[in-house]
Amino acid sequence: MRKKYIPSKVEEIILTNTGQQIIYPPTEKINTLIVDNFPALGRLTALRFLEWAPQNEGWTISLPTGKTPEHFIKWLTLLLNSWSTKKTQQLLEENGVNPTRKPDMKSFHFIQIDEFYPINSTQHNSFYYYVNKYYIRGLGLDPKKALLINPNSIGIDPEHTLEDIWPEHIVNLNLRTQYPRTLLEERQKNVLAAVDQFCTEYETKIRSLGGIGFFLGGIGPDGHIGFNVRGSDHYATTRLTPTNYETQAAAAGDLGGIEISGNRLVITIGLKTITYNPKTTAIIIAAGEAKAQVIKNAIQCEKNNQVPASALQDLPNACFYITKGAAKLLNERRYQELKQADIISQEDTHQILTDLALDKRKTLTSLTKADMRSIRSSKLILERKGETYKEAAEKLREEYINRINMTLHIPKGKTFLHTAPHHDDIMLGYLPYLVRLMRESSNTHYFNYLTSGFNAVTNKYMANQLAIAESYLQEPEFKRLIESNYFEPGNLDYRNRDIFQYLDGVAANNQDAMEEGCARRLLRNLVEIFEEDSFDNLQNRINELSSYFETQYPGKKDLAYIQQLKGMTREWEADILWGYFGFSSSSVIHSRLGFYKGDIFTENPTVDRDVLPILENIRRINPDVVTVAFDPEGSGPDTHYKVMQAVSTALKMYQEENGNKEIEIWGYRNVWYRFHPSEANRFVPVTHNTRAILDHAFIHAFGSQRDASFPSYEYDGPFSGLAQKIQVDQYQKMKTLLGRDYFYENSDSRIRSTRGFVFLKVMTLEEFHQKSMELRKSTENIS
Repeated sequence: MRKKYIPSKVEEIILTNTGQQIIYPPTEKINTLIVDNFPALGRLTALRFLEWAPQNEGWTISLPTGKTPEHFIKWLTLLLNSWSTKKTQQLLEENGVNPTRKPDMKSFHFIQIDEFYPINSTQHNSFYYYVNKYYIRGLGLDPKKALLINPNSIGIDPEHTLEDIWPEHIVNLNLRTQYPRTLLEERQKNVLAAVDQFCTEYETKIRSLGGIGFFLGGIGPDGHIGFNVRGSDHYATTRLTPTNYETQAAAAGDLGGIEISGNRLVITIGLKTITYNPKTTAIIIAAGEAKAQVIKNAIQCEKNNQVPASALQDLPNACFYITKGAAKLLNERRYQELKQADIISQEDTHQILTDLALDKRKTLTSLTKADMRSIRSSKLILERKGETYKEAAEKLREEYINRINMTLHIPKGKTFLHTAPHHDDIMLGYLPYLVRLMRESSNTHYFNYLTSGFNAVTNKYMANQLAIAESYLQEPEFKRLIESNYFEPGNLDYRNRDIFQYLDGVAANNQDAMEEGCARRLLRNLVEIFEEDSFDNLQNRINELSSYFETQYPGKKDLAYIQQLKGMTREWEADILWGYFGFSSSSVIHSRLGFYKGDIFTENPTVDRDVLPILENIRRINPDVVTVAFDPEGSGPDTHYKVMQAVSTALKMYQEENGNKEIEIWGYRNVWYRFHPSEANRFVPVTHNTRAILDHAFIHAFGSQRDASFPSYEYDGPFSGLAQKIQVDQYQKMKTLLGRDYFYENSDSRIRSTRGFVFLKVMTLEEFHQKSMELRKSTENIS
């Protein structure tokens, strides 16, 4: 029988404030605390560590890498560095931490959780570099007491380097049992044996220290803890192991593309390493709705190899710290909220009825009393509404049909400002609707991209583009263009001619013509960045850049001018996209907000640097409709959340200036997040025709994304394919809810031809401000 968990003082305060229990058995199998958002999650975790640490000096600690612990590191560093100040002393005491006992950080033994292999440990994207920067030096730990994973020193003799042993950065695990055929394979076999021996000794050292005292970890898209991916043995120890696609896709951004992460193995402590010490305080943190399903599995399922986190059920002191978004699918907590509410809201009723119908694979109006009694949340509606549940289901059906019909009537005479964090967000979010909006000639459209998006462009792609540009630079036509000042950066006519050249090539299916368009724009970008104006200078610059892209390790933070060049490559792709639909460069605005710098922890937007440029565009355009990537949780691609806050602030300032409250906000989501049907209030039909437009436009406009170097963990392919998959999934849901006859026998051909749906959430300014402010109340202020 599982020992009852006694919450710490820090945790007890959270429980008192939220009114929730630490666990709801038998549905939940592990303790759970819920906070409002991502920054609050980091604050709680830092306070819990500072509560534990003074009572356990000299023990072992194991802390995570990546973006998940961003706010934990910020809060922990802040509190340690300002410990003696009155403000910090008060904060500690109010939140359950003894302010008179500052922990001796040098007393702790640090244990690195995992590392990619092979990877040069001097690279800034290695976990070895990360833990040294943020934990050993950042927290003032004793490096002599640290157990670290340094690939450069494992089995490598002084005469060789890691790159000598693994020149292609690919490890053949068959060499463990296979006879080496070459001298290189013999060296690789010896190093591989040394790595395996290192793992055994690493595990032995951890156990000799008593195991792990305080473990903090994130959870991956497949549920992995450390690099213990789905299917891992709960008795596994430290080892060299492959990963799976979901993990490789999640790591692609850190390593410079799926081409790199797909070939990397990992060294990771095992699930048994974490649970070896029965007194381990183990905390798993997770934020955002994107993690809701994996969190539900981890907290509610029985122990299972397919759910790595379920191994933590063996630890009495294990606990999940998660945000409201990540807790969204926890059944018992959701039921308790509904049960305690005086009135079940219409939105909650809609969600429950929708989920019930989908679960039973029935139309809304086919639900019976037996169906309603089969699930507690719907049973609660039945108890409170009685027979009127049928009326509620019928009204919901009518409401969903109305949400479809509203999108069949295209607005006229409106000015749209479409905003996006990244250059493919708009098209992936709602291009099928936008195609129809653009066909109405009385509407005006502007497209505002708010970051430069350079992180999404690989060195390999840039090297290839430079090679193409160099080949065209040798041609007499390009020399003539240089002499005629064709590449003058500010000349909009010539910039548009780049686009026309490329699109003519698309129309003719002429690869050479398309490459010439790309070469023209790339040379134009070089002229702008480096102020080069001669053939020789451009040739030298191309040589220099080619060398850079061929020699820099993938995933390294680029120099500022390289970031600019990569960002301009993304901007070129957006220009192509809207040129595809007849818009010139003057309709496409590239803001390059300054908070986006390529650091692992992204800065928050500021008014002067990031908000005012958006405000200036709003003033100039005076839009009737503003579209926004609507990410209210503040996790996942954090640029989505931060851009949303900057746009919200700009709109608030604009409203205060001129009193205009009539602007509509259209919130969209794409490949990272989904709207539940009850959340969205516009359902846009997607036909085979608009689906084909999406696919064709994406593949031809977004050359840097064609190979899906930074894919979603949900889909092995370009984002356009995932967007279409989501749209079809949403259609299948609506077909279940409304019945196939609504679609197949509808009098409107637009409905009969529907095979997908885009979900949008249309809001007033006040509704949008309220949604964004709900999160901002306890996050760092925009200043």
